[in-house]
Amino acid sequence: MAQVLKKCDCRNKTRCGHRWTVRYREPGGRSARQRERSFPTKKEAESFGVKAENDKRQGVYIDPQLGQISLRKWAEEWLEQHQVNESTRRNYQGFLSNHLIPELGSRTIAGLTVADVKKLQTTMVGRGLTAATVNDRLNILRSMMTAAVKERRIPDSPCDEVPPLKTAGAAVDPDEIPTLAEVYAIAAAMSEQYRLTVWLQAGAGLRISEALGFSADCQRDGFLRLRRQISAKANQGDCVTRFVPLKHRTAEEFRDVPTPTFLDQEIGLHLKRWGAVELDGLEVLFAPRERGKGKMPTASTYGYHWRKALKAAGVETPDGKSKYTPHSLRHFFASTALANGVPIHEVSRWLGHRNIKTTVDTYGHLVPEAWDRCRDVMQEALRPSVPRQTAKPTTALAA
Repeated sequence: MAQVLKKCDCRNKTRCGHRWTVRYREPGGRSARQRERSFPTKKEAESFGVKAENDKRQGVYIDPQLGQISLRKWAEEWLEQHQVNESTRRNYQGFLSNHLIPELGSRTIAGLTVADVKKLQTTMVGRGLTAATVNDRLNILRSMMTAAVKERRIPDSPCDEVPPLKTAGAAVDPDEIPTLAEVYAIAAAMSEQYRLTVWLQAGAGLRISEALGFSADCQRDGFLRLRRQISAKANQGDCVTRFVPLKHRTAEEFRDVPTPTFLDQEIGLHLKRWGAVELDGLEVLFAPRERGKGKMPTASTYGYHWRKALKAAGVETPDGKSKYTPHSLRHFFASTALANGVPIHEVSRWLGHRNIKTTVDTYGHLVPEAWDRCRDVMQEALRPSVPRQTAKPTTALAA
């Protein structure tokens, strides 16, 4: 049983100002390690002692020492054990280095409070991060603390008491989707070596990193089988892995996307004009033409060619900035497919979204048939063209 006492030599221990000590053992009987913890009042000490004994009996006892690891150290251990792709790991490390460790790195995980988490949330907002980004970053901390709870280092997570910030709707603005004429203009103005990237994005919904990582083995009979994308560090000399798994996919997973005839033809024309370059065992379509010269294109370096093409095509805002981003071509693909009756769950699969909710939240408002169906249903329900015949109720007294 836990013992409550004062270690001082005062005669009247109930009146002296020294702290009360709880002496108890960890689970394991008499051979278990003995621990002590002090409190300002006897009532607090006794309450802790009762809880410690109850926790041992119920098998939920948590060793206080395990929670004394610093948040910095725990974050490093958690990230080391967390299997994620390169881009996700880079996002995690950026959050740790730029926000979590500078603000809370010296705190112990047991000492982290709800107030600490709320302060971190407010600090990130003050630094100009959007609500969606702040929520995404706090989810990293939430996962870290949940792991600590599962390992029984802490009894509960302070993140559970911090609600996410309200965010703007994820629905894409129709003004952010290029018109068919603009897509053609961008393709015509794009440098010949990268023109196919426009059609891969607009005609098959590829992300720009997926388009730049495109290889000859991706093309199948009437569809594309995507397994990889270009690394964000592929243009750096010390990059070891230039091709990484698709977003939301492991190295063994792939995504199939149907191809229209024109896209198969565009791929063929590109290969005929430019050929493919063998790189890391792949026949890559977008790579330096000569070994040792030039660098692999990435989503970042592609931005130069994109901005140059939009300027040449006159697809700019009044202040001279690019009207769209490469991702806008994915919007074109999705909105065009949905507007022509392709089921949204199929579009979601081809886009490679984590789940269909992302697709519905982003593009659901662009399904015109839904509007028409709603109009027809409500019209028929409230103002039917032919009044419904309501049968008169019969009674047992009818002759």
